[in-house]
Amino acid sequence: MSDRIQIGQLQIHSVLHDLIANEIAPGTGVDPQQFWVDFEKILTEFMPRNKILLAFRDELQEKIDTWHLERAGQPIDEAEYTAFLRDIGYILDEGDDFEIETDNVDEEIAQMAGPQLVVPVMNARYALNAANARWGSLYDALYGTDVIPEGPGTEKGNSYNPARGDLVIAYAARLMNEFVPLASGQHEAVTAYAVVDGQLQATIHDAIMDDGPAAPPAERFLGREGPG
Repeated sequence: MSDRIQIGQLQIHSVLHDLIANEIAPGTGVDPQQFWVDFEKILTEFMPRNKILLAFRDELQEKIDTWHLERAGQPIDEAEYTAFLRDIGYILDEGDDFEIETDNVDEEIAQMAGPQLVVPVMNARYALNAANARWGSLYDALYGTDVIPEGPGTEKGNSYNPARGDLVIAYAARLMNEFVPLASGQHEAVTAYAVVDGQLQATIHDAIMDDGPAAPPAERFLGREGPG
């Protein structure tokens, strides 16, 4: 195992060892050698606990899988299922109120509200999923609540209702007009949004004739006129 370096009881891959020593630790005030010594102490203390927790998780999963397999094809009795989950220790009674101290915690965790989720910026889908998971979708929120009333033909139903969707889109556009108005034009007429030179640009087909083709699209910026 020539590609590994022995420090205490740890065997560290040379690439990781060199990364800590040469690129991560410099400038932090952390001694690379002491880092591994302290890291070993953490592993020694918490690895046995972690193994116990992982074993308990596997035990819970096996019991839950068995419960569902035994009732395959049957409707689930919520009260029975909840009692089962409590019995195996998956659901616990709520404890007393408590407080958590934030001493020695990075500022972005202790004081700054926001998502604590890291995604690769080169993958647009991951970034979009992360944003949706943290901030949610205004369309989804409107569609599923009584903000949009359920009238004849605009019920929520069990599948997407285009008529209700149209009400959602119109409502969201009115909110956009109120809180983030365009320099001219309305969000209802926007056919595309894009970021241009650090500004959000909206493309609008604002001269559609009843008996003729649409006029060339105009471009509007939030807060000022755009080119075109």
